[in-house]
Amino acid sequence: MPEIAIQVEGLSKRYRIGQRENYMALRDVLTENLYAPLRALRKRFAGRNISAGFQEPSNLPTCQPSNGEFIWAVDGVSLEIQHGEAVGLIGRNGAGKTTLLKILSRITKPTAGRAEIHGHIGSLLEVGTGFHPELTGRENIYLNGAILGMRKAEIERKFEEIVAFSEVEKFLDTPMKHYSSGMYVRLAFAVAAHLEPEILLVDEVLAVGDAAFQKKCLGKMGEVKHAGRTVVFVSHNMSAILNLCTRAYLLERGRVVMAGTAAETARAYLESMQARRGDDLLGSTERWGLGRVRFARVSLEDGAGRAIEHAMSAEPLSIVLHYESQASQPLANCRVSVAVEDLFGQIFFVCSTEMTSRDAIALPARGAVRCVVPRLPLSQGRYNLTLFIEVNKEIEDWVPAAVPLHVVDGDFFGTGRQYPAGWEGKGVLVPHRWEIA
Repeated sequence: MPEIAIQVEGLSKRYRIGQRENYMALRDVLTENLYAPLRALRKRFAGRNISAGFQEPSNLPTCQPSNGEFIWAVDGVSLEIQHGEAVGLIGRNGAGKTTLLKILSRITKPTAGRAEIHGHIGSLLEVGTGFHPELTGRENIYLNGAILGMRKAEIERKFEEIVAFSEVEKFLDTPMKHYSSGMYVRLAFAVAAHLEPEILLVDEVLAVGDAAFQKKCLGKMGEVKHAGRTVVFVSHNMSAILNLCTRAYLLERGRVVMAGTAAETARAYLESMQARRGDDLLGSTERWGLGRVRFARVSLEDGAGRAIEHAMSAEPLSIVLHYESQASQPLANCRVSVAVEDLFGQIFFVCSTEMTSRDAIALPARGAVRCVVPRLPLSQGRYNLTLFIEVNKEIEDWVPAAVPLHVVDGDFFGTGRQYPAGWEGKGVLVPHRWEIA
């Protein structure tokens, strides 16, 4: 087997903005296949009158072009991935990561360039791909496995292992239209991972699952890697990228702007994200949720209510979250939280209304809510704030790494001493003392 698993040269994919492709039903596919041999014969004997009386159907779906402008989702991408490597693809939403994986999975045809794939591919790109909502989980395991290239005997041999990994045993004979998105992902990943592909492509779908299952999936991808197979992983979770991948590519507007170690590339991405963030969050696309309530901006205040740009260890800090909503009435049953993370997405601590209030809080339709930290327990360094708001148990807005938090050293321990430079951003400061036992 060649040492190179994936080699991409000048790969590009162009879309026309506003282009619409009509729906193609099963009957259309059958009709298309029925007339394909006749079209081939007509091309071979062009100029002969063998097609007299033959007329192709005129109702086959076609792409309806618009007069809109073009957009390059992938633009001249070149990369090389060796067998046995775990490589991350990093970038903002719309950078071209998913389109690139679809091309490598042969789902999408490129406009230009070439890609060589050496090995059988298993991919998990979108929630529910290969599943039929009317079929049960059991039936969909066979369907999805067949779509991914597994033989029936292979599926039966791995069936119990797939079910155990997915943790949906109780719902195995329930139609999947009743499954939650998390259950979809569990089953889809279990099938894809147990295919034992030589190359495993995984998109950000793991964000739907809970933390324990994400950890389980990362462990499984680690097993795939250690078995000598190749993993290409797309994620906004830099901690996951660092734990799994040795190298990474940073994509921006469809182009590779950096290639290096996972740590170097992740840091470059996070620094570029910090440089782009400002006071206005409404224009940010790096967010999830229903969007009926959205964070507009964040401001920081000291203990006296004065606006500040940098926070100080051991001093009071107020994080003011300004939000807007589509509602005209007050928002009932709300849960708001702020997570303080390092630049790689590792959470140090979370401040949540759920923990400080016995009952869910109510908020005006628009306004601001303030999180007060009486004594900031962070060492000097750069951090990120991830914002979250839930209304009536539905996630309305979840903005990862929404704004940067710069912390300078203060006299946290009352000794006048500060941590050495090497301790910058190392984490939470804990009051403590030492005694001779």
